[in-house]
Amino acid sequence: MEQLTEVFRDVFDEDELTLSPDTTADDIDGWDSQTHVILIVAAEQRFGVKFRTAELESLHNVGHFAQLIGAKLEGR
Repeated sequence: MEQLTEVFRDVFDEDELTLSPDTTADDIDGWDSQTHVILIVAAEQRFGVKFRTAELESLHNVGHFAQLIGAKLEGR
């Protein structure tokens, strides 16, 4: 979660941004569809993973996103 928080802080240019597993797009100013794509690409680059569209459509919050990243890292 710490590394994912760093990705969010970089994308949203917000050094004090704090995430919880329940954080959603509604909780962060500026999290729109364009920023969402930038966030996904930044996470792929940071963690060295690739996401399928179907995986991303099933995400409901930051906790789900972190779990997806963790599962991909374990599956290497």
